[in-house]
Amino acid sequence: MANTSGTYLLDNVQILDLDGDDAVVRSDMAILIEDGIIVAVMPSAETRSKEGAAIIDGAGRVAMPGLVDMHVHVWDEASLGAYLAAGVTTVRNASGMPFHLRLAERIKRGETLGPRLITTGPILNSPGANAQINHHIVTTADEARAAVRQHHAAGYRRLKVYSNLTREAYEAIRDEAKLLGMTIMGHTPEGVRAPGVPYDKPFAIAFEELLDDGFVTIEHTESVVWHGLRDAHDEEAGRELARRIAAAGVPVDPTLLAFYNLLQVAETDGAYLHRPGTERINPLLVAQSQAEYDRWTAEDPARHREAFAFYQRMTKMLAEEGVLLVAGSDAGIFTNVPGVSLIEELELLERAGIGRADVLRAATRNAASALGEEAVFGRIAPGQRADLVLLERDPAADLSALRAVSAVIAGGRYLDRGQLHALIAQAADHDVARTQRHLVEALKAQGIDTTALGL
Repeated sequence: MANTSGTYLLDNVQILDLDGDDAVVRSDMAILIEDGIIVAVMPSAETRSKEGAAIIDGAGRVAMPGLVDMHVHVWDEASLGAYLAAGVTTVRNASGMPFHLRLAERIKRGETLGPRLITTGPILNSPGANAQINHHIVTTADEARAAVRQHHAAGYRRLKVYSNLTREAYEAIRDEAKLLGMTIMGHTPEGVRAPGVPYDKPFAIAFEELLDDGFVTIEHTESVVWHGLRDAHDEEAGRELARRIAAAGVPVDPTLLAFYNLLQVAETDGAYLHRPGTERINPLLVAQSQAEYDRWTAEDPARHREAFAFYQRMTKMLAEEGVLLVAGSDAGIFTNVPGVSLIEELELLERAGIGRADVLRAATRNAASALGEEAVFGRIAPGQRADLVLLERDPAADLSALRAVSAVIAGGRYLDRGQLHALIAQAADHDVARTQRHLVEALKAQGIDTTALGL
């Protein structure tokens, strides 16, 4: 049954329950959905009391909560279908442009088919090694406060901070965000990077200073190691840092795939850049990334291989010490493919030694918890958004089951296998001119002269 919405009964399914310490499969179940919300979960034997509702036969498939990718970069709406086809029903966009706010509303109203879209504002950064063209650059406290107010006035309620931020700018962002009721996530700000930092001199802003600042999530295990350990691959120091992060109650989004894909490009002399699926990466992003592609194609992979192994061990230590981990793929940058990259991230988390049930929670319940939305999504239970994935096999028994999606329910809308395949094809049908308009609009909103950039 295609395009089903409104009120219907999803019958004859096995429900993957991730509420306890272990994953439990409950057989012969049914789920009643009304206007995008789960209103009842019951044994199939009790569905007689729901006569009159349209029925979808789940054919004994495994139903689990829709997946959440907590770190993506959406350049254009063409990529949205690729997320749905991979079972991703919520994404958090980590580099906002004005069109994201409009797109999120269109998805919410059902005018555009896509996962629920959460977005930060433009990345807030200061000049330095990690500054990029699409960052909102601030240096002083006054500039930072003005930027936060600008983001709030535009409609953003989430901020993303970045590595180069000066102490003055970061502290003003933090304080202004609190005043306006906005949240912060991102890279931990390091302050001005003086010569000799981090190996011979400490960072201007110590990592530990930031742990009580209310980050929704800290992004990238790689960045945690760089800032929190001054890039030392020290097991004992890593364990102690993990304990401090856990004690502060700050969730971490490891995004192991972000570095893994860099490594794979180096390992294959660039061949990895042309693997199947990369046609779904936005061409404008590909054009802008050519220098980075060339650099990593020429890299000697040996030292990066060793670094990645430590990032895996550090991620496991974070989990063992009780840090809440969420799952993000950094899809939409470098060679990270929208949708399937989240599945690859989950596989890397398992390879890092994290238990399968915990891996699945990282992409469902943990994401809802980190966002403060446990009552909204992340479980199959009455009152939750009707965001579900139907699979042929139990992913708690074999994570590769996530690669065989039979159907997806996104905000109550049922999408069968045929529709999902069509969405995958559409994700490679890019509108480069529209993407460029998005970027130009975003840069102009920050007062950047786009004509000087040739846009």
